[in-house]
Amino acid sequence: MSSSRALTNFLTRFKGKPHTPEFRAYCYNKEKPVSFLHDVPLFSKEGTLNMVVEIPRWTQAKCEISNTIPFNPIVHDMKNEKIRYVQNCFPYHGYIWNYGAFPQTFEDPNKLDAHTNLKGDGDPIDVCEIGEAIGHLGEIKQVKVLGALALLDQNETDWKILTIDVNNPMANSLNDIDDVKKLMPRLLTCTRDWFAVYKLPDGKPRNVFGLSGEFLPKSIAMEIINECHASWKTGSQRADYINSFQENSEKATRITQAVDEMQESQLPKSFAFPSSGYYYQLPE
Repeated sequence: MSSSRALTNFLTRFKGKPHTPEFRAYCYNKEKPVSFLHDVPLFSKEGTLNMVVEIPRWTQAKCEISNTIPFNPIVHDMKNEKIRYVQNCFPYHGYIWNYGAFPQTFEDPNKLDAHTNLKGDGDPIDVCEIGEAIGHLGEIKQVKVLGALALLDQNETDWKILTIDVNNPMANSLNDIDDVKKLMPRLLTCTRDWFAVYKLPDGKPRNVFGLSGEFLPKSIAMEIINECHASWKTGSQRADYINSFQENSEKATRITQAVDEMQESQLPKSFAFPSSGYYYQLPE
């Protein structure tokens, strides 16, 4: 695969100190801040899809594209005014894939999902990129869709789409979920187990899955993505963004200037939160 398959017109700039509530990762295009959610295209010219890396593999800081901050930067996920970190549930360390989201998608909280009969969680679709290369926060990867897993979180649908970076050496051999089962059989078992147990250290119950926890094929995964892309097109978030950030509007100019004036920062070589060890008390 050619390494030239990348969105070279977008770059990420970091504002604020990592591991603080003020940290932001903004997407820029032609020296102007743009939205990871609304301006990065879902589909690439080559027919693959673009994913935004929110959490690189092996790291623990829960980061996500903000639905509320102007230009939708990547921020630390907060709970009770504290930054959230995923604990190490033995034998896993942090996230076991490059984890992120598909831009220009929306799991509609006002619409029942056809596969789970539950409403969406109100976020972009989550993506697990299973290639070998460790991504970096804010990276935009071109990926091939391989399959889907239906996580049910607090009575909401929270799809997890399995993908692989088109530049990965195995990308030519992986075209659907059956290929993953054949060539990387433990990965699917561990993926389902990771999502089942990762909240246990916080005192929460095991997560549950729809459709008996089965991994769905690429064809159904693409149906889900296309449906969520259609929901994004008609959603109020996109309409509000268009209305608020019309080119040369006074509001857009004011907010752009405020973002540009934020002090830039550099990510450390390792963005992982220092680990205090493994959480072992997992049920058999």
